[in-house]
Amino acid sequence: MTSLQPKEPATGAPQQNEPRVSGESSPDGTRLLLTGLWTLERSGAMEAAAGDLELIGAKAAAHGGALLIDLAGVAGLDTAGAWLIDRARARLAQAGAVVEVRWAAERQAILLDQAHYRSFEASAPRPGSPLVNWLANIGETLVSAGRDLVAGVSFLGEVVASLLRALSHPSRLRPTSITYHVENFAFRALPIIALINFLVGCIVAQQGVFQLSRFGAAAFAVDLIGILVLRELAVLLTSIMVAGRTGSAITAELGSMKMREEIDALRVMGLDPMEVLVTPRLIALLISLPLLTFLAGISALFGGLLVAWGYGGISPEIFLARLQNAIGLNTFLVGLIKAPFMALVIGVIACLEGFRVQGSAESLGRQVTASVVKAIFMVIVVDGMFAMFFAAIKY
Repeated sequence: MTSLQPKEPATGAPQQNEPRVSGESSPDGTRLLLTGLWTLERSGAMEAAAGDLELIGAKAAAHGGALLIDLAGVAGLDTAGAWLIDRARARLAQAGAVVEVRWAAERQAILLDQAHYRSFEASAPRPGSPLVNWLANIGETLVSAGRDLVAGVSFLGEVVASLLRALSHPSRLRPTSITYHVENFAFRALPIIALINFLVGCIVAQQGVFQLSRFGAAAFAVDLIGILVLRELAVLLTSIMVAGRTGSAITAELGSMKMREEIDALRVMGLDPMEVLVTPRLIALLISLPLLTFLAGISALFGGLLVAWGYGGISPEIFLARLQNAIGLNTFLVGLIKAPFMALVIGVIACLEGFRVQGSAESLGRQVTASVVKAIFMVIVVDGMFAMFFAAIKY
């Protein structure tokens, strides 16, 4: 038999148990003899031996005949070694050679089967003009938005049914859980929400005084502050902050429970996740957001009073007197009427996205991001719808 050997390095003989490949021609074809330990500890030598396997196999295949990969001399094999051997086999087969693995032990055969080498081809770019692709993307976005709308309405129906069941059986309301969530959603969020609305009230007052003083109407900045804050800014800023702070927390909590299969465990124990997890959070949001909206409006008005006094020379007595004449009960109620609807939108979206989390951290991050973005978008949409509604009824 003729021996086909790879060239040895000039540094000397290979170390004992190093992975090696040699080739021998026989009447059945070319036998590729593998010896040594094909394990991860010898990764460098194993990679080089796998290259020799491909090189010898390619040379032998050029002369015709089958290639027989002989594993009888392999002293040890792990997943990495099995993958490299199977990669060489697959590449030789792709080149047109007839390759067969023989004399493998049972465990080696299992490893070769489980560590099967797979090549992945890059997907070809989608054909078509940029305009068509752009329109297709718009269509996909609209379809996805439609599916989200249908899923949201369906989930809202489940939420309403759960709320009605809880209200019809007060013992199922879980007051301890509701109290805990009210503390977390409202009282712990109060400092940052009050500070932001205070600063926004200061900015609105400064700009109002600055712009209206050109027309000698700086005093009307009080009317601007009162109406804008109580009707729009207080509830809108508070809802956006709650969507970013509380909505993301709800999605992360439910998503983590979904990843750890705790929601499935609740179902196994005979408990309804809607009643245990969703209803207390929604009731807490419905209580918390109106309270935060009221306090946010007070903070913004106080900030406007300070700036109007220090920057515009409008004393607190004049500010409060003009504020009473500028606003009415309806101005105050408009913001409070919006708040429960904003809370319902934020809670439904946050819980729905939490239940959509799959089994990976990437999915959790993606759904938390989607929850915040969708909640803020829907808050602005709902605010615009209420603005048109109140304008139509002249309220």
